[in-house]
Amino acid sequence: MRRLAVRALALAFISTLALSTAASAAEIHVMISGGLTAAYKALVPEFERKTGNKVVTAYGPSMGTTENAIPVRLDRGEPADVLILVGYALGDLVKQGKVVSSSRVDLVNSPIGIAVKSGAPRPDISSADSVKQALLAAKSIAYSDSASGVYVSTEMFAKLGITDAMKDKARKIPATPVGEIVARGDAEIGLQQISELKPVAGIDIVGPLPDALQKITVFSAGIATVSKEPDAGKALISFLASPEARDTLIKSGLDPIPVAATH
Repeated sequence: MRRLAVRALALAFISTLALSTAASAAEIHVMISGGLTAAYKALVPEFERKTGNKVVTAYGPSMGTTENAIPVRLDRGEPADVLILVGYALGDLVKQGKVVSSSRVDLVNSPIGIAVKSGAPRPDISSADSVKQALLAAKSIAYSDSASGVYVSTEMFAKLGITDAMKDKARKIPATPVGEIVARGDAEIGLQQISELKPVAGIDIVGPLPDALQKITVFSAGIATVSKEPDAGKALISFLASPEARDTLIKSGLDPIPVAATH
């Protein structure tokens, strides 16, 4: 009888512990833009396994007015604990009082790359002039509606002196990976952050823009001021910024920023 009583007490303790763990587990709502998505999808299951927390994710551009854009989602009142997007766009949300200023962590640097359809000739992009010639020779060009596309269309074309030449053949792609447009054959050349090109099948990444033209985008994370789970959100951000996440980030085409360098 005593043995049965001890066993019953043990089972009761285990059940209580399980219920306590379930009760303490948080549901973390994340809004994330494309640059970190591939690495994020690979890392989140490990975070969930280690913490018992559940991560619910909404994807969308860092800026713009499409219905999935992160600022639009926030204005709609969608739940948000963690926001991961282009650094200056996160900075704008801090200024608007939508992100806790002290929670910001700069996670990675992300370079822009050039892609063509799989098997298509790869243009020379070793210098600014060779990129210029490749763009002038292409019949169609696609760029994103986020940070890389803003730079390409408003700065890089002007720097190369080809703004007028690009008007009729370069187009902005809203809310769709540029690589998918290239893979379908709807654009000869695509420009977007390498981390967003890598997950797309049917394209070849020619390489990053040369240093003379390159524009590095910082992707940052922060806690939304409307967060219901700020502590759990901070734990997720810390995990994404940890040495454990480094290899996965690098494999996805990103350059992790050491924690000491963040602010």
